[in-house]
Amino acid sequence: MNEEYIDKVKSLIEQKEADQVRESLLGLHPADIAELCNELSIDDARFIYRLLDNETAADVLIEMDEEARKEFLEILPSETIAKRFVDYMDTDDAVDIMRDLDEDKQEEILSHIEDIEQAGDIVDLLKYDEDTAGGLMGTEMVTVNENWSMPECLKEMRQQAEDLDEIYYVYVIDDDERLRGVFPLKKMITSPSVSKVKHVMKKDPISVRVDTAIDDVVQTIEKYDLVAVPVVDSIGRLVGQITVDDVMDEAREQSERDYQLASGLSQDVETDDNVLRQTTARLPWLLIGMLGGIGNSMILGNFGTTFAAHPEMALYIPLIGGTGGNVGTQSSALVVQGLANSSLDTKDTFKQILKETVVASINATIISLLVYLYNFIRFGATATVTYSVSIGLFAVVMFASIFGTFVPMTLEKLKIDPAIATGPFISITNDIIGMMLYMGITVLLS
Repeated sequence: MNEEYIDKVKSLIEQKEADQVRESLLGLHPADIAELCNELSIDDARFIYRLLDNETAADVLIEMDEEARKEFLEILPSETIAKRFVDYMDTDDAVDIMRDLDEDKQEEILSHIEDIEQAGDIVDLLKYDEDTAGGLMGTEMVTVNENWSMPECLKEMRQQAEDLDEIYYVYVIDDDERLRGVFPLKKMITSPSVSKVKHVMKKDPISVRVDTAIDDVVQTIEKYDLVAVPVVDSIGRLVGQITVDDVMDEAREQSERDYQLASGLSQDVETDDNVLRQTTARLPWLLIGMLGGIGNSMILGNFGTTFAAHPEMALYIPLIGGTGGNVGTQSSALVVQGLANSSLDTKDTFKQILKETVVASINATIISLLVYLYNFIRFGATATVTYSVSIGLFAVVMFASIFGTFVPMTLEKLKIDPAIATGPFISITNDIIGMMLYMGITVLLS
């Protein structure tokens, strides 16, 4: 999908060469066509969609960037969206595209869906929070009753499979539609035809509740190496399943959000977002950083006599600030990562702080000794700067390590995203506290 190919397609569209454009799309995966549409204007993308069959058009729409897709859907009539796209989508994909639209548009689209069962499933899924398993699941799956015989089971599976693109698992339910197990396809071949499903099924399958957070769903699928996980309601009835492709999308989006938070972006932004959105996303932390800088300058302003007596102390301000910020960010990043993949729990806060204290002690000792040797050679053994900088640096590294560990653990306990602790918040706090420690120690040792 290089620039030359995109320019060629744009030129063909401009010349209304529909046959040549259709030929250029042959063999392309829907994700590649979606990438092409993301690079085109809305009118040119609409031209592309008119050339696609309904199933391909639906797949392409799902793969498009959210902003481009929303802009595209807003210009299309509700009936076209329903009959051209939604009718050919799984319910979870249909819900994904409809969440971007206002309620009036959603209702109009639903009114044009001929399959009442599909429309009802979409309405039900739209009620769930999009950050829960219910908001991510689809209702398309193969289910069999635990009391069916093998021939009856096989017949039902064939009928249900006709309407599905992929079959991940066959779920076993009872007469009340509660999840009882998973039916291994191997058993269908090896078990006698007189056997009932409940005698050969794999009991107590891994499942999630409809209100389970997406982060926990991701961890469940990763932990148990699943390609799909069933979703049950509060009384254990099977209501849907979440597939690994949906989880991968969510995991990627979650990673992007955490990275942006750690980088000091207050909201989710993309490189192609407008200037106003990018500015509002960046400005809050920059203003906080500015206030932190002013606070630092006010602290340093109170030590004018110290700098007058030992002007060489000012040379090490960048070292103190930079080292404290780096150490704090390292510590908090490790904690956030551990909390995200469940290798660390908030009940282990004291244990983690103790471990971090040991690591910090080793790092602080090595760094402080190296700085001491440098100043010993440059200024001599009796100079204040020789020992005060090393002691101050040791204190700053210790504080930054413990603070960088404690803050994200505390935020996690308070149900606040700990990723915000890994970026400017840690750096700014460490700058201020670190500078107070450095200057305080210098005054005491002068």
